[in-house]
Amino acid sequence: MANSSKGRMPRLEDVADIAGVSHQTVSRVVNNHPNVSSATREKVEAAIAQLGYRRNTAARSLVTRRSQTIGVLASELSQYGPANTLLGVEQAARDAGYFVSIAALREVGREAISDAVNHFMDQAVDGIVVLVPHADTLLTLEELNLPVPVVAVGSAGSGAVSGAMVDQRRGARIAVEHLIAQGHRRIGHVSGPPDWTDGSERAEGWRDALRDAGLPDKLLLEGDWSAGSGYGIGRTLAAGLTATALFVGNDQMALGLLRAFAEAGVKVPDDVSVVGFDDQPEAGYFTPPLSTVRQDFEELGRRCIDAMLKEIEAGAGVSSIVVTPELVLRASTAPPA
Repeated sequence: MANSSKGRMPRLEDVADIAGVSHQTVSRVVNNHPNVSSATREKVEAAIAQLGYRRNTAARSLVTRRSQTIGVLASELSQYGPANTLLGVEQAARDAGYFVSIAALREVGREAISDAVNHFMDQAVDGIVVLVPHADTLLTLEELNLPVPVVAVGSAGSGAVSGAMVDQRRGARIAVEHLIAQGHRRIGHVSGPPDWTDGSERAEGWRDALRDAGLPDKLLLEGDWSAGSGYGIGRTLAAGLTATALFVGNDQMALGLLRAFAEAGVKVPDDVSVVGFDDQPEAGYFTPPLSTVRQDFEELGRRCIDAMLKEIEAGAGVSSIVVTPELVLRASTAPPA
């Protein structure tokens, strides 16, 4: 790394001298300000590369009173949905020029959440994103009454905490409405754990669609999101199959279900139609390829960070963001035989 003076790191003023521009112009380039000509930007970037200049974020924080860091509190990262939501949030934060500090919870509860957010406050984060998809998370955040903006992902939010969510209930409805439109009248549901917000919302969407169509909502079996639980439920269902269609709470459980049905000689979709949820990358390669509900995690992350930055930088109030999912049709659904 080249230094402009022996014994010290290059400064913004050194870049300005090399590029032949003002230090204000260098600042605009460093902060991606649009009002800089391409020729000037190229000169400044060449000078930055020559000197090995790095922005002094500590000094900048003293001026702006911001750390340019967002804390992200997450749990259940072994699951596809939370893991990809985290990736979407992290990418959106970095695109906006913010660093991300991540704390992953092994156990979920008020004390664990409180300890993690207090750790973030010690780091002087500018805001906190919470990816803890359990029913009591929002209440815990309200009780903590944090002095920085907070966005609870997977929640509609409240008067004190912003929320950002994919409309899980709507996603379940469109899946079940598709099965009803194909002529199915006995439609069961393999749900996720009811203490998960996503699990309970998808189950309610299933019930909503059936009730609106005047159909029974009796066949409900609870899984734990894993392919193993889907396999066990599939074996039970195959032994006395009464439903002609199943809405499954996520693609992993659907994978286990398809395996159990194949072993028992139950044909999908000839004997029973199956719809999953998430549209994980492998869903199109299941046997048969799985019809499922797609969640746009990148869009969710971008809108979550947009809402947080409006609170941090413009003093906007709390907001409630809802991203609409879409149904992806493949070969696992058909009209009943």
